[in-house]
Amino acid sequence: QVQLVESGGGSVQAGGSLRLSCAVSGSSYSDVFIGWFLQAPGKDRGGVAVSLPGGSITSYADSVKGRFTISRDSTKNMVYLQMNSLTPEDTAMYYCAADFRGSGPWLAPRDYASWGQGTQVTVSS
Repeated sequence: QVQLVESGGGSVQAGGSLRLSCAVSGSSYSDVFIGWFLQAPGKDRGGVAVSLPGGSITSYADSVKGRFTISRDSTKNMVYLQMNSLTPEDTAMYYCAADFRGSGPWLAPRDYASWGQGTQVTVSS
């Protein structure tokens, strides 16, 4: 089973940037889908970005395209989510997930079996 630990959340003003980090252990790092998800209070968890095995293919939710970038550092077994041009609507708990067991779409939370504890992102106007 994959273990995941997120970090890097915090408070930022609208228009600012944050970089979230996810430390991955317990699995062959290069063989797993790794995704970022968010959950705002009172709302369902939703997909943000995913990196497919190998790291060369990525996919993003429409709401973050052009603003967020998912990347991997295989030397450190880390996955990052660079978030730019943040808006108050991006305020949520952000989770890293792995161990994809679905057939698609890649950004459906139900298809991921391993989750981190989450890191809070708060964007003020």
